[in-house]
Amino acid sequence: MNTHTLSGGFADAPIQSAQAFRAILDAMARPGKIMALHGAAPPAPLSMAAGVALLTLTDATTPLHLAGAADCAPVRDWVAFHIGARLVKAGDAAFALGTWAALQPVTRFATGLPDYPDRSATLIVEMDRLTNHGPTLTGPGIETATWLSLPETAAFRANRALFPMGFDCLFTCGSRIAGLPRSTKVEAL
Repeated sequence: MNTHTLSGGFADAPIQSAQAFRAILDAMARPGKIMALHGAAPPAPLSMAAGVALLTLTDATTPLHLAGAADCAPVRDWVAFHIGARLVKAGDAAFALGTWAALQPVTRFATGLPDYPDRSATLIVEMDRLTNHGPTLTGPGIETATWLSLPETAAFRANRALFPMGFDCLFTCGSRIAGLPRSTKVEAL
């Protein structure tokens, strides 16, 4: 285990995780709103926001799937040391992390059950850019409409059709995060 594995976590976990949880909750409650997250330095290729989200939302009881470039020894070691989350295949994951391309097909992730829609996956999607330009978002938590630079629209429209089941998404880029819950309607430009 190298020294980078041992570093990069929260310096003051109770305070930093509470602040991060509030920001992530706000991002999910207000789809399309871009929030800043700070306090983690995960190994490449993870962004700071993705690292903070993992430190805040997962623990040793969380089944986590790492996809694509995120499934590498430095990230696995960092997760093992700082979080202890079980690494699992896509269908068993409560959280999955990777680029949109690496997470495909998204139909392999849990979307919940009719009696238990909360038994679904949350996808943490690493993005090259995260801006308020792109497809139109409407629905709960959005006053009229907003926009977000999504990787596509078809998968999110299909996901919305499953409501109250479906997966939720957190988009990360650098120190920024935005949420897209399954209840959000996504319309192409």
